[in-house]
Amino acid sequence: MCFALYEANKKFNRFYAEILDPFNLTYPQYLVLLNLWEANCEITMRDLGRQLALDSGTLTPLLRRLEQRGWVTRHKDPDDERHVLVALTPKAEQSQGIILNKVNSYLNHLNMKKSEYLQRLHEINDISQRLDQILSEI
Repeated sequence: MCFALYEANKKFNRFYAEILDPFNLTYPQYLVLLNLWEANCEITMRDLGRQLALDSGTLTPLLRRLEQRGWVTRHKDPDDERHVLVALTPKAEQSQGIILNKVNSYLNHLNMKKSEYLQRLHEINDISQRLDQILSEI
């Protein structure tokens, strides 16, 4: 199981790298955009890190590169300067449909019925939760 998950992860990373390359995005950067698109509003860097399971040491350079490429903006929260707010740029908002359509188009090539997709997602999440429980006991 360990090798199968590792191999599938490598293939998914390569899969997304090919799809996202024309947009000059990496898979982790895409996940940031996906979270912001789903939130449909600016979000604190802390909340974004929590949702993506990334610490600030990983998230900060990732966001810096996204900001340099015109995908997001970052600014201090005027109500609490300890927090940094992350928001989508017009470029990111305008590109959402194009990027998501391309990703979904390629994901459709997996030829999975929705029920099969949801079942496998449940199984993967179950393994992840079991590993979290074991890790919390170590």
